[in-house]
Amino acid sequence: MAGPALDVQQLRKAYAGGVRALDGLTFAVREGEVFGLLGPNGAGKSTTIRVLATLARPDGGVARVFGHDVVRDARAVRRALGYVPQVSGIDLSATGRENLVLQGQLQRMRRNDIRPRVAELLALLGVAEVADRRVSTYSGGIKRRFDVALALMHRPRLIVLDEPTTGLDPEVRVAMWAELERLVANERLTILLTTHYLEEADRLAHRLAFVDRGRVVTEGTPSELKRGLKEDSVTLELVDGRADDAVRALAVLDDIAAAALDVTQVRARVVDGAAALPAMLGRLEADGIKVARVAIAGPSLDDVYLAVTGREFAVADRAEETVAR
Repeated sequence: MAGPALDVQQLRKAYAGGVRALDGLTFAVREGEVFGLLGPNGAGKSTTIRVLATLARPDGGVARVFGHDVVRDARAVRRALGYVPQVSGIDLSATGRENLVLQGQLQRMRRNDIRPRVAELLALLGVAEVADRRVSTYSGGIKRRFDVALALMHRPRLIVLDEPTTGLDPEVRVAMWAELERLVANERLTILLTTHYLEEADRLAHRLAFVDRGRVVTEGTPSELKRGLKEDSVTLELVDGRADDAVRALAVLDDIAAAALDVTQVRARVVDGAAALPAMLGRLEADGIKVARVAIAGPSLDDVYLAVTGREFAVADRAEETVAR
């Protein structure tokens, strides 16, 4: 690993009404790594991406892409960076090949370099057979591959993947993970990844940071972050949808931190799940709360988020989404 490909220091950004999207956000991405930026809706991820892509100006702080300041040297940043947005910008009425050629022209690539690069990307992403069909005929997974190809067209050194697999079927999502892993190896890319799928970050990211309310709350490799938690995760599926009652009932037990996932599920962190389970079930039974199923697992990234913020990742995500509406 070389020096920082991306260096973000004390980034601040506020919107009308006093909404503080970024509140001293600080992190660095090493050259050649996949770095995951995780957090619920409203945590500041989208604002961070817009600043890095030179689509928004920060109110304070500094962000540099391979040493280029995103404000003072925006043109150099755009040459070094490829961006895959959440919502595809690909032209549905054109073919995949035509989209790539146009992207090369917009990036002011030399004419003699465009066609070979298009052929290279079509082969690399396994989409050569459909390249001359209109994009409107593509499946969601194929469209997403072309979104990635567009970002790679001008051979950037850093790729920003903003929720790259949102909306894809689970099997297509797993296939996309394999494609991204291959791209990192073949193209020698540095990747900044935002995602709501914690298993995606767990698989792809070399390091990651959790963002909450505009600042980083914890950072490290997935294994380091999970290893820092000594507790098991116990998930209880309830019969009668009394998750809040179950959380209150479990709170009286020593060394148990529980949170509701939804109305029918509760997740608790305990030092030894198997040993603690009888007392947990007994306490719930005493309150007339029936349990349908139990699952015990080692620490997950969701548990890491719970430990540093006191909130389940999925619960925080839904809560922020409701506020946004």
